Amino acid sequence: MADLPPTPPSQQPPPGPPEYKVYRSRKRLRDRFGPAAGSPLDALKKRGDRRQRRQEPGVPGQRKPITWKRVLKWVALAVVTWILVAIVVFFISAQTAPGVSQRTEDALDPGSAVLAGSTVLVLGSDERPKGTKEPGANQGPSRADSIMLLHVGFGSVRKLSILRDTSVDIPGHGQGRVNSAYALGGAPLMIETVKGMFGDELRINHIIEVNFTQFPELIDSLGGIDITLKKCVSSNSFGGKRVRLKKGEHHLNGEQALRFARVRKNRCSPGEDDRARAARQQQVLAAMRSKIASPLNWPSSFARGPFIAWDAPRTIRSDMHGPGISALFIDLLSGGTGKTNVLQPDAAQPFNSDGSVNVTEVERTDALDELLHGD
Repeated sequence: MADLPPTPPSQQPPPGPPEYKVYRSRKRLRDRFGPAAGSPLDALKKRGDRRQRRQEPGVPGQRKPITWKRVLKWVALAVVTWILVAIVVFFISAQTAPGVSQRTEDALDPGSAVLAGSTVLVLGSDERPKGTKEPGANQGPSRADSIMLLHVGFGSVRKLSILRDTSVDIPGHGQGRVNSAYALGGAPLMIETVKGMFGDELRINHIIEVNFTQFPELIDSLGGIDITLKKCVSSNSFGGKRVRLKKGEHHLNGEQALRFARVRKNRCSPGEDDRARAARQQQVLAAMRSKIASPLNWPSSFARGPFIAWDAPRTIRSDMHGPGISALFIDLLSGGTGKTNVLQPDAAQPFNSDGSVNVTEVERTDALDELLHGD
């Protein structure tokens, strides 16, 4: 069969559509349901008009320039938020921190709220990790290293420190040093013993047990503390370290502050007794309060706020929880630094034959009256 001649170009079929896909953008959500839903061109025009209006001064919808007033507004909002975070963290920590035993709570006297006026027994235990006890420290069960009574109310805090070697009658155990009651019967026996020292007028409504091994964390969260010494302090070695501080100002971290508070024998002043040790512990507590309450330290305290709020309730065990602990902190901060009275030994016969401290009945009565009623 003969080959057909080629088809002339004029008689060839027209080319088909090009082989590519066409994509169409979707409308923005507000354009699909807004006034311009039916016209994409109108929607685009409206967006352009809005941009133009924002660039014209004094037109509604224009973006406001950054001013000091706006900056201060956002800074104030950030400050309030940070404070609220610290408060929430404090309540969570205080509510979930370990409390005291039921026997301890049963030994307390019922009383009014902390803000309205209550008496709080504060016990500092000498419990510490093995190998960190200073020379001369008790090697048996933990004793009350420091003993203090607080009478607190809003705007008022009065404090009475009891020397740990004070001779008392321990119920069920006879005469002995007051700090031994903690080793013999824990906080319940300690409450009963302290109440027996002062008679029926003393009612102990709340208790706080402080474990000094947890204090360094709180002090470090504060950024350390500042103390001023009127004379040097030099201790024997305990825990493999010594305390050597010259006269003058010092900045102490948590571990240094704890060792300073525990010094029992000061080489710089060999004649010191337990009253000097109690004074050092009070100095540490006062420095911690100053770190929080002093306006000079507010920027640092504010920045560390949530961390302080978390650590503070966990350095103690108490029958109080979130609301009670927060009320106590308010009392301590609002009540001024306050002088700490010390239950003084008898001037004529300060020590008994066994080395314990002798306190007269008159001194106890006067000290309690000042604690409960003030000057």
